[in-house]
Amino acid sequence: MASWVDARAGNGRWLLRIDDLDTPRVDPDAESEILATLEAHGLYWDGPVARQSNHVAQYRAALDKLAQRCFACRCTRRQLRGTARYPGTCRNLSLPWEGNAIRIRAEGRVGFPDRVQQAPTSGESGTLDDFVVRRRDGFASYHLAVVVDDHAMGVDHVVRGADLMDDTARQLFLMAALGTAPPSYAHIPVIVEASGVKLSKHNQATAIDSRFARQNVGAALTLLGFEPPDENTPALLDWAIRQWDIARVPAGPVVRGFTALS
Repeated sequence: MASWVDARAGNGRWLLRIDDLDTPRVDPDAESEILATLEAHGLYWDGPVARQSNHVAQYRAALDKLAQRCFACRCTRRQLRGTARYPGTCRNLSLPWEGNAIRIRAEGRVGFPDRVQQAPTSGESGTLDDFVVRRRDGFASYHLAVVVDDHAMGVDHVVRGADLMDDTARQLFLMAALGTAPPSYAHIPVIVEASGVKLSKHNQATAIDSRFARQNVGAALTLLGFEPPDENTPALLDWAIRQWDIARVPAGPVVRGFTALS
């Protein structure tokens, strides 16, 4: 909702990309469900739907460009469990790329302005370690794929969850290494359960019910700091575009105390 209204209020284009790069884990019904949900809530996109599975050659080309700054790593998730930062175990071992993950040498701190969050590099945010750009199974990492796709699609504004702020620092590092211009960022607080866990399919959160599209749109706008009128969905979206001011979105990483009524 935040990204759609922000794009429309700024006379921009709202682009839709399906992150289906991890093909062995892709749910064949997920894309149609995503599109149907967006349409039911009046959130129509501009241009064709982009799919990461069609961009494998571009990811390989980007990795080739970064090759001199990368190294192979054989560490497993189990071996790294409990470590906040990659300790550089394989940095100087000159391991073969085949069958191993590929990490890029990265260090220091990357700061960035944010249109919502007042301190985007607080805590560990922005502090880099050697992160993965190609997984052991040969798939490009999320960071590399997003950077390549955003550049190819001409993305100049990104509005997404505050839980991805650490990822933004890594992606900005890759953009600098690839020589591409960074977009403007706005990180929206995410909704969490009482335990502090983010609402998500991974955590068995209840799916959005499109039968209550108007209520869903109103609830989203309320959480974003607005007081929406009691209108039907199209009128509510038009109102949101006219009233949009991203400065009203609450800063902070999470929204607590949210209750969904079924």
